[in-house]
Parts: sequence; structure tokens; C-alpha cells
Amino acid sequence: MSVISPARNTSTINYHHLPAPQQNLFDQLMAQADNTASAAEYEALMAALIAITGITGVRYNEILKCACPCDCGCIFDADAPGLRTVEEPQGYNLGRLQCPTCTDEHPTPDAD
Repeated sequence: MSVISPARNTSTINYHHLPAPQQNLFDQLMAQADNTASAAEYEALMAALIAITGITGVRYNEILKCACPCDCGCIFDADAPGLRTVEEPQGYNLGRLQCPTCTDEHPTPDAD
């Protein structure tokens, strides 16, 4: 008799804990997602990114890697509460956001 464990709910993952081939694939897919002009392609790329990271519970099919200068490596739901914009997007699509932990621990100063 085999026992099947229930799936683990993983809302974040650390990029640095992914094996090198997965990191490379993640980087390639994120670059493609950032630069595509096709909404359908963007959705497909995000679905692939979510699948390779194993993140669950993503509300609007979009994940991001923390853009904080500390390089924490957190990959998270782009619609998670407590995020802060680090800089304006450089491509078409992806925001540059700090994860909630970085926002709390070392926030970016607000412009006056």
C-alpha cells in the first residue's frame, strides 16, 4: 500500500535554492515574459514559470523575483500584499517589486 502525501502549499520560493538548470530556465522564461507583446504568450510563459517553481495559490497567474538590491532571491505572487515598487519596469510587462520581507526589513526610501 502506498501513501500519497497532500500537496504542499508554497506561496514563495527562493531562487537561490533552485538547481542551476532551473535557474537558467527561469531567467530565460522571465526575459521572454518581460519582452513579449502577446498577452497569450505572456500567460503561457507565466504558467510555465509557476509550474517550474512549484508556487501555488497565484491569484492572477503572475509571479516575480524580488528586485531588492539585497538579492534575497524570493519568487512570489505579483499580487501578494505588502509589495513595494523598486523601479519602473524596463521591459514591456514585469514590475520591479520588493517582496514583503524586504519591504519590512529595508524599505526603499519614498520620493518626496
